[in-house]
Amino acid sequence: MRLYVGGLPYQTTEQDLYDLFGQTGNVTSATVITDRASGRSKGFGFVEMANDQEARSAIDQLNGTTLENRTITVSEARERQSTGRDRDRRPNNNYRSNRY
Repeated sequence: MRLYVGGLPYQTTEQDLYDLFGQTGNVTSATVITDRASGRSKGFGFVEMANDQEARSAIDQLNGTTLENRTITVSEARERQSTGRDRDRRPNNNYRSNRY
């Protein structure tokens, strides 16, 4: 099961997530989401647990706890919602040609 982890301190590393969630079960992957341009953490990430029982245990034990003076949120990850944009399509810049 994939878990969402929000409210992370910006200095949190993927190893920190492995260590924290490893206390509740077998972690198969941990990712801290970073800004593409700056490389700085966005303050959230995802953890995959080996099975649903361990994942639910992690939610129960870690949701609402404090990590380096920040309260973290742990919940089951949801699929990303479509924004209505086609990410593979190039932007239409025709408006510029009409200005000059």
